Amino acid sequence: MLSQGPAHKHPTTISKDRTLDLLAASPKAELHLHIEGTLEPELIFSLARRNGLKLPYPDVEALRRAYAFTDLQSFLDLYYAGADVLRTEADFFDLAWAYFERAARDHVVHAEVFFDPQTHTGRGVGFDVFMPAFARATRRARHELQMTSEWILCFLRDRSEDDALATLAEALPWREHFCGVGLDSAERGNPPAKFSRAFARAADLGLHRVAHAGEEGPPTYVRESLDALGAERIDHGVRAIEDAALVERLVRERVPLTVCPLSNVRLCVFEDLAHHNLPQLLRAGLKVTVNSDDPAYFGGYVNDNLLQLFAVHPELGAAEAYTVLRNSLEASFAPEDTRGAWIAQLDQLWQPADSRAL
Repeated sequence: MLSQGPAHKHPTTISKDRTLDLLAASPKAELHLHIEGTLEPELIFSLARRNGLKLPYPDVEALRRAYAFTDLQSFLDLYYAGADVLRTEADFFDLAWAYFERAARDHVVHAEVFFDPQTHTGRGVGFDVFMPAFARATRRARHELQMTSEWILCFLRDRSEDDALATLAEALPWREHFCGVGLDSAERGNPPAKFSRAFARAADLGLHRVAHAGEEGPPTYVRESLDALGAERIDHGVRAIEDAALVERLVRERVPLTVCPLSNVRLCVFEDLAHHNLPQLLRAGLKVTVNSDDPAYFGGYVNDNLLQLFAVHPELGAAEAYTVLRNSLEASFAPEDTRGAWIAQLDQLWQPADSRAL
């Protein structure tokens, strides 16, 4: 059995098929999800028609065929082009609500959703357009789906820190609607320390801080995110394994990694899921969670990521499944009592009686 840090009471003798069933049915939190990355081709065409826009693709299938990425930048080029169809409050509401409905089918009880204001404000679509939409979708998800959510404002790291600071200042009238800040977009050549003042300002405002690091960038970017930005979670972080001292620190400080397996494969970080290093990360004792990143572009939502990964790794069994699920709940920014209630639900589902019935 893989070592995963502090011991939990979880089953160890459940069959592989039963483990996959429980993975799909269990309550879980999604902590690494870009709302703009949930823009399915069908919705892109629908919003383009609504807004009188002409797309450079004749149909949905032609657009989907364009989702053949060689690296992060090739994905980002298409990602930003797709976001251009988002023009009105109704567009952003439809985008967010479609994600919440889809996540609920995967038994996501809580989502902490990234959004990229600079992608929109740079083309004249302001906070007064997208923030009311996100707030309305959040309320509806809580009421109709019993799903809670938080929003995390991400800075685009290929732009200047002054631009990030200006974006944060522009967001302050909407402070009650987001819980933290993050750092995303092109990692190469854009070290985390470039945004130390913006993250210090966010800390002064009482905001949580997370950062993409160690996906295409080196392990030093993970360390820099912790030291220069005060990051509480590392988004991706798969290259941290290359630095033994860094791994020891991440384990000691229980820093969560929000890993996105299908994304890593589609962006050529790993050759395929069979070569993904998530089992190695777990063996090292890291607090790993599994998430979908940009599911419309990478071919799978959170359950797809979990089920496909566990199916191809024979060393990942019931104990590891329980651990990554529990990690997702524990690593969220939800109140402690709420996290405790979710974990109680998880434990109930994973009672040994389930395995005795096999």
